[in-house]
Amino acid sequence: MRRTVLADGDGAWLEELPGLVESLAREWALVVGGSLAGGHVALVVEVTQEDGSPAVLKIGVPGRDVGPEATLLRLADGEGCAELLREDLSRQALLLERLGAPMQELVADPASRLDLLCEVAVRLWRPIGPDSELPTGAMLAEQYAERLPRLWEQAGRPCSPATVADALDCMTRRRLAHDDRTAVLVHGDIHEMNALQASDGSYKLIDPFGLRAEPACDLGTIVRCTPDLGDDLRERAARLASRTGVDAAAIWQWGTIHRVMSGVYACSVGFQPFGELLLAEADRLSA
Repeated sequence: MRRTVLADGDGAWLEELPGLVESLAREWALVVGGSLAGGHVALVVEVTQEDGSPAVLKIGVPGRDVGPEATLLRLADGEGCAELLREDLSRQALLLERLGAPMQELVADPASRLDLLCEVAVRLWRPIGPDSELPTGAMLAEQYAERLPRLWEQAGRPCSPATVADALDCMTRRRLAHDDRTAVLVHGDIHEMNALQASDGSYKLIDPFGLRAEPACDLGTIVRCTPDLGDDLRERAARLASRTGVDAAAIWQWGTIHRVMSGVYACSVGFQPFGELLLAEADRLSA
């Protein structure tokens, strides 16, 4: 998180952060514990509420609007995602249900993890209309298409031009395929570290982007991730399509989009070896 903030030139925010945490703790009657590792676009700390129940305080970094995340969490109402307890969007702060360990640590078999991620995604998906004010998958694809070439240059061209061209083509295809009539509530970043165990033994998702999009957008992040497992990603996409009834080509295209965007962004902020792994796989596939 610190590297992300400094890379964006927002070091002053880091100096103000302790006071922000202190003021939220005072107003929401929280006892602040330790920070939680793993994230890079928010400060996340363990807290205890006034009644003794555990929770998590999340504060988005500058430029990271947690509004769509809060909207998705309100709409999900604890089903498939962590429960939203309180919010202060003026300070980019959310108070969330505290969950357990991530799926990555608890489930050893990769195929089982894919099945579980499918299950939790399906629990979240529900029809959603334009009145929700959530950004659409088409908007995300358009934003990525504008950002990718610039970010690729800034990161030192960490993948081949053919890989960038492939991703841009997929962005165009998914932008044109968006249909408000069939859009559902979409998390936008489903993977094994964003699925945490709930008290009943099931899994719930954290850190949603909050989108109104086709289900393939979520399944594409599952195809994007863990490229070092050694399985065939085409077969992975086909398995996800078979389990959910979602078009395999759409899943593959969103997987390409997420793989290249995540890889280039990770390289730009020094989040390694994740970025290098993603882009090595992306280069192999585009070649």
